[in-house]
Amino acid sequence: MKARETGMNRIRQRRGFSLIELLIVIAIILIIATIALPKLNRARMYAQETAAIAAIKTLHSAETQYFSQFGRFAANLTELGPPASGQPGPSGADLIPGDLAAGDKSGYKFTVTGGPSGYTISAVPIAYNSTGSRTFFSDQSLVIRENYGQEPATVNSKEIK
Repeated sequence: MKARETGMNRIRQRRGFSLIELLIVIAIILIIATIALPKLNRARMYAQETAAIAAIKTLHSAETQYFSQFGRFAANLTELGPPASGQPGPSGADLIPGDLAAGDKSGYKFTVTGGPSGYTISAVPIAYNSTGSRTFFSDQSLVIRENYGQEPATVNSKEIK
Protein backbone atom coordinates (compact mmCIF):
# COMPACT_ATOMS: atom_id res chain seq x y z
CA MET A 1 0.00 0.00 0.00
CA LYS A 2 2.89 2.37 0.77
CA ALA A 3 4.32 1.98 -2.74
CA ARG A 4 0.98 2.90 -4.19
CA GLU A 5 0.67 6.02 -2.00
CA THR A 6 4.17 7.19 -2.97
CA GLY A 7 3.24 6.92 -6.67
CA MET A 8 0.03 8.93 -6.10
CA ASN A 9 1.96 11.66 -4.27
CA ARG A 10 4.35 11.98 -7.21
CA ILE A 11 1.43 12.38 -9.59
CA ARG A 12 -0.12 15.08 -7.39
CA GLN A 13 3.17 16.95 -7.12
CA ARG A 14 3.79 17.15 -10.91
CA ARG A 15 0.38 18.41 -12.04
CA GLY A 16 1.58 21.88 -13.21
CA PHE A 17 4.61 24.06 -13.65
CA SER A 18 6.56 25.37 -10.70
CA LEU A 19 6.73 29.09 -10.03
CA ILE A 20 10.39 29.19 -11.10
CA GLU A 21 9.60 27.54 -14.44
CA LEU A 22 6.82 30.06 -15.11
CA LEU A 23 9.07 33.00 -14.20
CA ILE A 24 11.78 31.76 -16.58
CA VAL A 25 9.29 31.47 -19.44
CA ILE A 26 7.93 34.97 -18.74
CA ALA A 27 11.47 36.38 -18.64
CA ILE A 28 12.28 34.81 -22.01
CA ILE A 29 9.08 36.25 -23.53
CA LEU A 30 9.89 39.72 -22.16
CA ILE A 31 13.43 39.59 -23.59
CA ILE A 32 12.09 38.62 -27.03
CA ALA A 33 9.46 41.39 -26.87
CA THR A 34 12.10 43.95 -25.87
CA ILE A 35 14.17 43.05 -28.92
CA ALA A 36 11.25 42.85 -31.37
CA LEU A 37 9.22 45.93 -30.38
CA PRO A 38 11.60 48.64 -31.68
CA LYS A 39 11.92 46.80 -35.00
CA LEU A 40 8.15 46.55 -35.24
CA ASN A 41 7.78 50.29 -34.55
CA ARG A 42 10.39 51.13 -37.20
CA ALA A 43 8.64 48.90 -39.73
CA ARG A 44 5.28 50.56 -38.95
CA MET A 45 6.82 54.03 -39.28
CA TYR A 46 8.43 53.10 -42.62
CA ALA A 47 5.05 51.81 -43.86
CA GLN A 48 3.41 55.10 -42.88
CA GLU A 49 6.12 57.08 -44.70
CA THR A 50 5.59 54.93 -47.79
CA ALA A 51 1.83 55.53 -47.55
CA ALA A 52 2.49 59.29 -47.34
CA ILE A 53 4.53 59.15 -50.56
CA ALA A 54 1.71 57.22 -52.24
CA ALA A 55 -0.81 59.83 -51.03
CA ILE A 56 1.34 62.60 -52.55
CA LYS A 57 1.25 60.76 -55.88
CA THR A 58 -2.54 60.51 -55.54
CA LEU A 59 -2.69 64.26 -54.91
CA HIS A 60 -0.62 64.89 -58.06
CA SER A 61 -3.11 62.90 -60.14
CA ALA A 62 -6.04 64.67 -58.49
CA GLU A 63 -4.55 68.12 -59.17
CA THR A 64 -4.00 67.19 -62.83
CA GLN A 65 -7.61 66.01 -63.16
CA TYR A 66 -8.88 69.08 -61.33
CA PHE A 67 -6.92 71.37 -63.68
CA SER A 68 -8.29 69.60 -66.76
CA GLN A 69 -11.88 69.89 -65.47
CA PHE A 70 -11.89 73.41 -64.01
CA GLY A 71 -8.97 75.22 -65.70
CA ARG A 72 -7.09 75.93 -62.46
CA PHE A 73 -5.35 74.03 -59.69
CA ALA A 74 -7.26 73.26 -56.49
CA ALA A 75 -6.50 75.78 -53.75
CA ASN A 76 -6.82 73.23 -50.93
CA LEU A 77 -7.61 69.61 -50.09
CA THR A 78 -11.33 70.34 -49.62
CA GLU A 79 -11.68 71.24 -53.30
CA LEU A 80 -10.17 67.89 -54.27
CA GLY A 81 -12.33 65.91 -51.82
CA PRO A 82 -15.93 64.77 -51.88
CA PRO A 83 -18.61 67.47 -52.19
CA ALA A 84 -20.42 68.61 -49.05
CA SER A 85 -23.70 67.86 -50.82
CA GLY A 86 -24.94 67.28 -54.34
CA GLN A 87 -22.84 66.70 -57.42
CA PRO A 88 -19.06 67.12 -57.66
CA GLY A 89 -17.90 70.58 -58.64
CA PRO A 90 -15.09 73.10 -58.08
CA SER A 91 -15.70 73.23 -54.30
CA GLY A 92 -15.66 69.42 -53.99
CA ALA A 93 -14.47 67.53 -57.06
CA ASP A 94 -14.57 64.04 -55.46
CA LEU A 95 -11.08 63.17 -56.73
CA ILE A 96 -9.59 61.99 -53.40
CA PRO A 97 -11.05 60.10 -50.42
CA GLY A 98 -12.60 62.02 -47.53
CA ASP A 99 -9.90 61.17 -44.98
CA LEU A 100 -7.18 62.60 -47.23
CA ALA A 101 -9.36 65.64 -47.97
CA ALA A 102 -9.60 66.21 -44.19
CA GLY A 103 -5.81 66.43 -44.11
CA ASP A 104 -4.89 63.45 -41.89
CA LYS A 105 -3.98 60.09 -43.35
CA SER A 106 -1.66 57.29 -42.22
CA GLY A 107 -0.04 59.32 -39.45
CA TYR A 108 0.70 62.35 -41.63
CA LYS A 109 -0.82 65.82 -41.89
CA PHE A 110 -1.24 66.91 -45.52
CA THR A 111 -1.68 70.44 -46.85
CA VAL A 112 -2.20 71.61 -50.41
CA THR A 113 -1.89 75.19 -51.57
CA GLY A 114 -2.87 75.99 -55.15
CA GLY A 115 -2.55 79.04 -57.31
CA PRO A 116 -3.01 79.98 -60.95
CA SER A 117 0.40 78.69 -62.02
CA GLY A 118 0.86 75.66 -59.75
CA TYR A 119 0.43 74.00 -56.40
CA THR A 120 2.44 72.72 -53.46
CA ILE A 121 1.93 69.64 -51.31
CA SER A 122 3.34 69.24 -47.82
CA ALA A 123 3.23 66.13 -45.62
CA VAL A 124 4.41 66.29 -42.00
CA PRO A 125 4.25 63.45 -39.43
CA ILE A 126 1.57 63.94 -36.80
CA ALA A 127 3.93 62.60 -34.11
CA TYR A 128 7.58 62.94 -35.12
CA ASN A 129 9.58 59.70 -34.66
CA SER A 130 6.36 57.82 -34.00
CA THR A 131 4.31 58.12 -37.19
CA GLY A 132 7.25 59.26 -39.31
CA SER A 133 10.79 60.61 -39.25
CA ARG A 134 10.67 62.41 -42.60
CA THR A 135 8.72 65.36 -43.96
CA PHE A 136 7.79 65.58 -47.62
CA PHE A 137 7.27 68.35 -50.17
CA SER A 138 6.19 68.32 -53.78
CA ASP A 139 4.77 70.67 -56.39
CA GLN A 140 3.54 70.66 -59.99
CA SER A 141 7.00 69.46 -61.10
CA LEU A 142 5.95 66.03 -59.66
CA VAL A 143 9.31 65.72 -57.86
CA ILE A 144 8.88 64.52 -54.27
CA ARG A 145 11.41 65.88 -51.79
CA GLU A 146 12.20 64.69 -48.27
CA ASN A 147 13.78 66.04 -45.14
CA TYR A 148 14.92 63.85 -42.27
CA GLY A 149 13.93 65.76 -39.17
CA GLN A 150 11.12 67.94 -37.88
CA GLU A 151 11.82 70.81 -40.27
CA PRO A 152 9.30 70.72 -43.14
CA ALA A 153 10.77 69.73 -46.49
CA THR A 154 11.00 72.49 -49.10
CA VAL A 155 11.70 72.91 -52.78
CA ASN A 156 15.42 72.83 -51.89
CA SER A 157 15.27 69.53 -49.94
CA LYS A 158 16.76 66.27 -51.16
CA GLU A 159 14.89 64.59 -53.98
CA ILE A 160 13.49 61.07 -53.48
CA LYS A 161 14.82 58.74 -56.15
